[in-house]
Parts: sequence; structure tokens; C-alpha cells
Amino acid sequence: MLKVQNISFAYDELPVLKNVSFTIKKGQHIALIGASGCGKSTLLKIIYGLLDVQEGELSWNDKKILGPLFNLVPGEENMKYLSQGFELSPYRSVAENIGQYLSNFEPELKQGRVNELLEIVEMTHFADIKVENLSGGQKQRVALAKALAKRPELLLLDEPFGNIDNFRRSSLRRNLFRYLKRNKITSITATHDKTDILSFADETIVIHQGEILTKENTISLYKNPSNYYIASLFGEVNQIQTSWFTNSESQDIILVYPHQLLVDTNAKLKARVKNSYFKGNHYLIEAVLRDTIIFFEHHSELKATEMIGIRLSDAL
Repeated sequence: MLKVQNISFAYDELPVLKNVSFTIKKGQHIALIGASGCGKSTLLKIIYGLLDVQEGELSWNDKKILGPLFNLVPGEENMKYLSQGFELSPYRSVAENIGQYLSNFEPELKQGRVNELLEIVEMTHFADIKVENLSGGQKQRVALAKALAKRPELLLLDEPFGNIDNFRRSSLRRNLFRYLKRNKITSITATHDKTDILSFADETIVIHQGEILTKENTISLYKNPSNYYIASLFGEVNQIQTSWFTNSESQDIILVYPHQLLVDTNAKLKARVKNSYFKGNHYLIEAVLRDTIIFFEHHSELKATEMIGIRLSDAL
């Protein structure tokens, strides 16, 4: 179990994390989300032992985690931290990088392990290629395989799919989290991409300006965000007065995702279309509703200035 208790951290006099506390059970997969500069990467570095905290303490399986002031070689032995810098040896092959820290006493076992990891990151055909000749996305996949090589108990991932092509990203996510679950490896993934979160994270931690706003079940968080900031981390979101759709005079504001607003020719509430954005299987429509910009999804393109009826989804 990972325990983080009231830790605070600052670069010089600039506060980055403030009284951060949470626990993570073994085998859980946690997403770490928040606006750029909120402290996600710094928190991962602290957990791995690359930075010293000014206040508070943290432990992994009841062993206190200490930073570089207390360790000649910073970094926890049973963890792996995959940064956005990859940290690969450019003049060595993909296979050599992945197997760099594996024992040479049993070469067949080592080769089998390297081959397994090459399959997970879909780099089998590049095993003998030098890393310097790879693209950024390929280097990221090699770095991921290298981080998994010694079967860490806790894997810390900082934007692990950011450089990977869209067509390969989905299968790589599935491969990775299937492997982590099968081997009961705990993970924390700092990300801006909601597709890294919704299908794979058991719980999500939301950070805002160095403070934790919440840590809760990912699906529940998505369906019932407590404020606009949290909802906006999952994509477009509308702030709408409930009175617009009811006969009440309530001034309450509800948060509504684009798919929760429907076009209805019989609806009394009308919106004026501004733009239609093609998204593949639907259009994202930008419209004006009572002097407020809203976004909703529709199966076809709508023309600018067109007036359309809007209602809330029955499932809301």
C-alpha cells in the first residue's frame, strides 16, 4: 500500500504541492489529472524518491520513502518511474535497452522476458534497431517496456501515450493494463487524455493548484463531477441553469456533457447554431442558448444561424 500523508513541496519559494494526502491499495490503477502545472509530475517524482519533501511523509508497504538527501542513488527499488524524457541509450538496440537491467546469468530467460515485453509494446520487428533511429512514439514504447522489465510493484507513468500515434495508442493501452492487472502491479498515471482514464483507472485523483480536490471511483467522478473544473478535465462541458428546462425559478447550475443535450424539434427552448465540428461518428455543435455558448452532439451537420430545439437527455 502507498501512503502519502500531508506532503508539501516547493521549488525555491514557489509552492507546488500543499498538504497532499491519499492511500492506494496494492493492484489499484489510479489516474492523476489536473491542469498543466498543477503538480502531477512533481508528485510522481516525490513518490519515486527523486525529490525531498519539505513537510509530511510517504511510505510504500510500510517502508518510508526518502529522497536524494538520504539515498546515494535516488529512486525506489520496487518502483519504476516512466518520465516524458524516455532515458534510453540511443546507440544500443531496442532489445538491449529493454534488457539492460535484467540478469545475464540465464540468457534464455532474459531473452524470453525481452520478447514478451516487445510483444506488449508491439515492437517485436524493431528488436535489433538502434534507438537513435526510432521515432518519438517508438522510443516511448521502448521506455515503457524497459520500465516493466524487472516487474516493479508500483509503476509511475507520466503522460505515457503522449507521443504515440492514435491508431496504435488504443491497443497499447489495452496491452499494458491487461499486463498490469494480470501481474497485480499497482500504477499511477498522470495524464491529460480522458481515454487513458475512463476504461482503465479504478480511481482518479484530481489536483488543482497543488491541492487534491478529490479521489474517487473514476466512473462515479465522470458521471457526477462536483464542479466545472473537474468536469472540464474530461472534455467539453456546459454550465446550464435548471430553470431553462423546467418551470421553476431555481438559479441552480448543472453540469451537462455534450452528449447529454439532444435536439428536439418539439422543445420550447431554442438555440442558435454557430458552428459544426466533424468528429467522425457525430458532429460537435457549438450554439448560443440564452446568450450562453453551449456544445452538444448531433448525428448530422447543422447550418450556422439555424434555430433548433434543445432538451436534456432523459438519462441525465
